[in-house]
Amino acid sequence: MTRPITAGVDGSEESLAALAWAGREAERRGLPLRVVGAWRFEPHEAFEAGDHDTQLARVREAVDEAARTVTDHRPGLTVTTAVLQDGAVDALVGAAAGAEMLVLGSRGHGAFVGFLVGSVGQRVIAAAERPVVLVRAGDAPSAEAAGREIVVGQHGEPEDSAPALRFAFETAAARGATVRVVRAWTLPPVFAYSPGSLQLLDEAGGLEPYEKKGLAAAVRPWRERFPDVPVVEYVEMGSAAQVLLSAAERAQLMVVGRRSHRTAMGAPIGSVAHAMLHHAACPVAVVPHP
Repeated sequence: MTRPITAGVDGSEESLAALAWAGREAERRGLPLRVVGAWRFEPHEAFEAGDHDTQLARVREAVDEAARTVTDHRPGLTVTTAVLQDGAVDALVGAAAGAEMLVLGSRGHGAFVGFLVGSVGQRVIAAAERPVVLVRAGDAPSAEAAGREIVVGQHGEPEDSAPALRFAFETAAARGATVRVVRAWTLPPVFAYSPGSLQLLDEAGGLEPYEKKGLAAAVRPWRERFPDVPVVEYVEMGSAAQVLLSAAERAQLMVVGRRSHRTAMGAPIGSVAHAMLHHAACPVAVVPHP
């Protein structure tokens, strides 16, 4: 089954930038584009009973008009539209489930239900089972054309970051871009290491070589799968958020992982993803992993 790239539009400048990003990515990957808007009827004493249909028609026209901004420039792209009426969060989480990725604007408020970073956007990111890409209003294709890197964070064991690495390498292959894989490390208490871990550290020659070895092991299968994608492996001491934000300054896209398990408080997006969403100037892809 071919999954579309789905873009949420809400009438804001940010969502139109997200739609343009989604259109470029769909064309590069040879995928269809689905443009969705969320709407819920809010009855008002000044409205007639028939205003439900009138309001819905206006929202559909707004979504169709947004879609035309893509089809006018990309006539060969297959574009469909839909208005979702299940409530913004549930509707978008459902839309993401059947998509290759969900693309949203990252700030602001639109004329109808907004999906941007805030209470709705963060809840969608936390609950979505597919990658969610956040795009700011000032985004332009010039960063992609300039050959900036796709930066992806790697941590833990190879399987922990596999979904994010896959997303980064697939995107780089479609764009002809370089992937910079970043692993941050800090000095832990000595008691955090078992005797076996200390032996591995000694064999590796110290903490930094140990971290480089871990990064190389995580990247190896993706190098083999995408031999034409240039790769930079980068290890730096520091907090993951700080190291990745520094790398984001030269990135056309930042890719970070998010654990998909739920807690009593819901599914958190994680401190690193949270920092990227609010501080990285480039588009940010949040990719769930087990």
